[in-house]
Amino acid sequence: MGLTGTNRERPGLREALAACRAGDTLVVTKLDRLARSLPDARAIADELTARQISLSLGGSVYDPTDAVGKLLFNVLAMVAEFESDLIRLRTVEGMKVAKAKGRLKGKQPKLSRKQEAHLVSLVHSGDYSTLEVAELFGIGRSTVYRAIERQRVAAKADLADTSTRR
Repeated sequence: MGLTGTNRERPGLREALAACRAGDTLVVTKLDRLARSLPDARAIADELTARQISLSLGGSVYDPTDAVGKLLFNVLAMVAEFESDLIRLRTVEGMKVAKAKGRLKGKQPKLSRKQEAHLVSLVHSGDYSTLEVAELFGIGRSTVYRAIERQRVAAKADLADTSTRR
């Protein structure tokens, strides 16, 4: 599973929060390193406040009891969320441009069509198990199963195509 800043279940964050005790100060260089959405930042700040833990953002200590401190924290959290949204939009836009230019092809197959056909013939011969073929080609068993399934679907499509031509 990939770890992202928008995912609250981040092991590093969980460990940092668990290590803090009452009277400690959690030091974060920038608010977007702590949270990328206003509700998440608010929830973390409330948790720290309830546990009597101070929060230092970029050298300035956030005071949750002070009205100005709350305002500044919320403004920083909104800016962090805005930056995250901009990055997401730019990424989507960049992917659309790359796809239009034919440069976005996704994950490349591990085997060529010729290798895949050979792999399937080895499995169907009965001389090799799925695991042996996977080890021979340096791939996982699931890749072998997908190759067999692709060939089965292609053969079925070819059969259907030839019967409609008659």
